[in-house]
Amino acid sequence: MTIKVLVVDDEMLVRRGIVLETDWKALGCVVVAEAENGEEGLQAARKYQPDLIVTDIRMPKMDGIGMVRALREEGNQAKVIFLTAYSEFEYARSAIKLLVSDYLLKPFEDGELEEAVNRAVKEILKSNPEPEKVRKEILPAVKAGDKSRYVIEAMDYIDRHFADSDLSVGTIADSLGLSEGYLSRLFRKETDCTVGAYITRRRISQAMKLLSDCRVKVYEAADQVGYKDITYFSSTFKKITGITPSEYQERCRQ
Repeated sequence: MTIKVLVVDDEMLVRRGIVLETDWKALGCVVVAEAENGEEGLQAARKYQPDLIVTDIRMPKMDGIGMVRALREEGNQAKVIFLTAYSEFEYARSAIKLLVSDYLLKPFEDGELEEAVNRAVKEILKSNPEPEKVRKEILPAVKAGDKSRYVIEAMDYIDRHFADSDLSVGTIADSLGLSEGYLSRLFRKETDCTVGAYITRRRISQAMKLLSDCRVKVYEAADQVGYKDITYFSSTFKKITGITPSEYQERCRQ
């Protein structure tokens, strides 16, 4: 995951120095936009949805604190590193505690910005695990020898038929020559997961794999994993992964 960064500072030399003299690639970041005041920064943040904002506090038109407050009210949770002069620190300290990931006093020393960015990046990655890791963690692990034949066969049946919108406990039980009740109890006992929940997770796991190809539309992925109602698919996807299909696809693009 490459971290998207927005730099906001009204002093052009400072702003350009941050953008051009910082080894963003080595930090796992890319600067997607820069702005010279809070109003421009607010518009840039709305457009580019950065993961990290490095911003001065004192700026014309709208200061950094006002900009971040406005973004927070809109639900934007980007990490923020505030830049502030020592003389302004007492004025800004209470607001900084509410809004900031870190702060640096100007003029900051060599390496200070990189250290602050590194800390923010670690926080971002911790709260936004890699899509492939999330996908692998959705399904319960299946280890050889710890599942009965019927459960293994039920999982195999689901793997082959999850795209069938009519797939159910009944159809699986019929294919194995078992009663629904017996299969349900056995499956739950050995996997800590109901058959219905496993079907759902298998479908969402496959949908995540499909959506990692940005050419695949959300409705196409939904249809290919057995969902005819895209709204229901999207709500189910978010319930399991914590993000919408579109948000997941955006992470894959990064």
